[in-house]
Amino acid sequence: MNDKPNRPSTKSAGKGRPGKSGKPYRRPQKDPVRFLAFEALRAVDERDAYANLVLPPLLRKAREKGDFDVRDAALATELVYGTLRRQGTYDAIVAACIDRPLREVDPPVLDVLNLGVHQLLGTRIPTHAAVSASVELARVVLGDGRAKFVNAVLRKVSQDDLDGWLERVAPPYDEDAEDHLAIVHSHPRWVVSALWDSLGGGRAGIEDLLEADNERPEVTLVARPGRATADELLASVGEDSALPGRWSPYAVRLSEGGEPGSLEAVREGRAGVQDEGSQLVALALANAPLEGSDAKWLDGCAGPGGKAALLAGLAAQRGATLLASEKQPHRAGLVAQALAGNPGPYQVIAADGTRPPWRPGTFDRVLMDVPCTGLGALRRRPEARWRRRPQDLDGFAPLQRELLRRALESVRVGGVVGYATCSPHLAETRAVVDDVLKRNGGAAELIDARALMPDVPALGDGPDVQLWPHLHGTDAMYLALIRRTV
Repeated sequence: MNDKPNRPSTKSAGKGRPGKSGKPYRRPQKDPVRFLAFEALRAVDERDAYANLVLPPLLRKAREKGDFDVRDAALATELVYGTLRRQGTYDAIVAACIDRPLREVDPPVLDVLNLGVHQLLGTRIPTHAAVSASVELARVVLGDGRAKFVNAVLRKVSQDDLDGWLERVAPPYDEDAEDHLAIVHSHPRWVVSALWDSLGGGRAGIEDLLEADNERPEVTLVARPGRATADELLASVGEDSALPGRWSPYAVRLSEGGEPGSLEAVREGRAGVQDEGSQLVALALANAPLEGSDAKWLDGCAGPGGKAALLAGLAAQRGATLLASEKQPHRAGLVAQALAGNPGPYQVIAADGTRPPWRPGTFDRVLMDVPCTGLGALRRRPEARWRRRPQDLDGFAPLQRELLRRALESVRVGGVVGYATCSPHLAETRAVVDDVLKRNGGAAELIDARALMPDVPALGDGPDVQLWPHLHGTDAMYLALIRRTV
């Protein structure tokens, strides 16, 4: 099986002309929900956009026009994210229903087909409604000729359920375990292999992880220290709509359908949306034991500002100052927005962490949350699994090592560096840390990060920490805490 569904690069779809049958011509009716879902999928494919950035403005515009209510928005969101998550599975099923290679089907046609397949196999929408609505969408966006093709394929798909189709299109586990898991759980084969290597263990663990990647993640808020509290957020949301975080004292988990933007604390920047795993990483660095001064903190890859805002609040409570540095100026602007109103002193700069403008040994605590493949956040950005390639690791590797090396130079002797990634891939986690420490000639040592995440289970053998969606309900965040000794 290919690592990514073998889709062509064509970026546009032609408009079919109505056939010359004896029946009166009926204009296709545009379904606002499915049309919006199609628009979002096309933006993801054509512009390499992310659904979490594309979908909200489309939904907002639809609501302003009066086309959508809350249920419509929920359905459109499910259609977009469900189709993206299951794209690999659905492509395999569509390929079994056509008489040509999948690569010869235009991408807009595949998007309409996969939207239809998701309605048939991944929702409770009745079969006749799923097929007719998809064919009507095809008539609107593709033309009547291609709509007939869509109709024929979806009628074949509707002849079986998802389990039946998986028995047909996925090889048996005993014959090819990785390809079986890739098709059944809709991940590129190379990603399955990498996650399995990082996780270790047998079949049950990797299947639980891949299933968790395909679940809708809950929305988690962070109450920024000195500006809001978790109790305040819980009170404003209501007991029926929110729960405390599992481990972070600043976390609040919203129930399905919760709207963060409706909360005053979020609108004012006193709280924000932040995965609990990210909160735990920042808290672990902030609580690592130090001897001597604890006045200067650095977030060396601060964009877009979630961890920086949490660290700035914690630093302010201790009389410390945070410097938040981000290479990209527009992302530095996002960091400045996140930190605006922080009760203590802080500074935001646009600077390259591999060429730091500060002097060596300046800081007591340094967080370096490095750029990575993002394989730990596939729940939130399902399209990323189809864009990434194994060779992307080669591009990140030198940057990750240099950023960690510079972080260790930037911290004082006795200070602590937190190396973090939102990827569990061993090439981006332990391989980087081990390599830099080996080259560092004994000038730094790992400290046990597990002790700084009290009550969090299944943290492994240490001293580093790997969080997992299926074990912790968080993104797959990695953290190594390193003390400079010389």
